[in-house]
Amino acid sequence: MGIIQKKLGEAELEIMQVIWNSEVPVTSNYILKELQGRRQWQLSTLMTSLTRLADKGFVCCDRSTGSNLYTSVISENAYKAGASRHFLEKLYNNSIQNMIATLYSDKAIKDSDIEELRSFLDNLEDE
Repeated sequence: MGIIQKKLGEAELEIMQVIWNSEVPVTSNYILKELQGRRQWQLSTLMTSLTRLADKGFVCCDRSTGSNLYTSVISENAYKAGASRHFLEKLYNNSIQNMIATLYSDKAIKDSDIEELRSFLDNLEDE
C-alpha cells in the first residue's frame, strides 16, 4: 500500500483506535460507549464522524445485519507507517537522524531512550 495521503483528526483517530482494537466489526453504540470519558458526544455527532471516515476510505459499514457494523479498511500499522513518513518528510526533511538529534538536544528523549533505540537497532540487524 502506498503512502496514505488522508490524515485523521484527533477525534477521528480516537474512533479508529476503538475500531482497530476490536477483533470484530463494531456498532456505533459500542464506539460511543468506548469513547465515554474522552468525548461527550451525542450519537449524531459520532455518526457524522463515521460517515466522514467512510468517505475518506478508513472504514466500511456493513448494513446487511440490520444494524450498522463498522470495520477498518486501513490497518493501524499501515496508517501509522504513512503518517510517520509524512511527519518525517514535513518536519525533518525525511531524516530520522535529524528528528532524534532535535529531540535529544531539547532533552525530549533521555540517555535511556537512546540505549533502548540502540538495542532495538542491534536486534534488527541480528534478524
